[in-house]
Amino acid sequence: MSRELIVDARTVHAWYGSSHVLHGVDLQIARGETVGLLGRNGMGKSTLIRTLLGHVRQRDGHIGLFGQEASHLQPHQVARLGIAYVPEGRGVFPNLSVRENLLMAARRGRDGRNDWSFERVLETFPRLAERIAQMGGQLSGGEQQMLSIGRALMTHPELIVLDEATEGLAPLIVAEIWRVIGEISASGIATLIVDRDYRKVLARSNHAVVLQKGRVVLHGDASKVATDETLSAYLGV
Repeated sequence: MSRELIVDARTVHAWYGSSHVLHGVDLQIARGETVGLLGRNGMGKSTLIRTLLGHVRQRDGHIGLFGQEASHLQPHQVARLGIAYVPEGRGVFPNLSVRENLLMAARRGRDGRNDWSFERVLETFPRLAERIAQMGGQLSGGEQQMLSIGRALMTHPELIVLDEATEGLAPLIVAEIWRVIGEISASGIATLIVDRDYRKVLARSNHAVVLQKGRVVLHGDASKVATDETLSAYLGV
């Protein structure tokens, strides 16, 4: 049975100036699937994400999104296809209220779906409901992360990309974020996860890809990657 691919990236190369960062990377993400992207700092994870989303212009190879050639799309065009991005650093609008941050992103999904309504997002993140009138810049780091994820869900994406969603957060907030990630996956949204807690990533993923120096060194079923004896060497643990 063939998988319906949202992302079909093959032999992707990327550069920052004269620095060749990605070296022929393949990545596939099927509809409804959770994929963990692993590797030590500086191995190319964020560059791969930014290349797929159109932020890195010096690139080569095939990037297919929803069955169409997307190698030359701009970031806003990628977003309109149904891909939401929660960047490292959160990217909330500090001078907009929580309500405004959420509503400015609201739109129906590709097929007209409206499953993640404003009300559902606030039910998922009660802290945001309590701070609905506060400015984004007044929120704690954890609350900003919740707002960033909530804003992404308001676009009703087919795929949500989470780059270091739990970085620098208190343990209770981290647990809350992982709970929501599980709820997102259960709702049928495909997910690409980058996070330093590789055990949690692997436990929640269907497939996993490990990068080292811009190359794929391990990939496959997440449960098999988790037991691969070479994994610790690639992750430096």
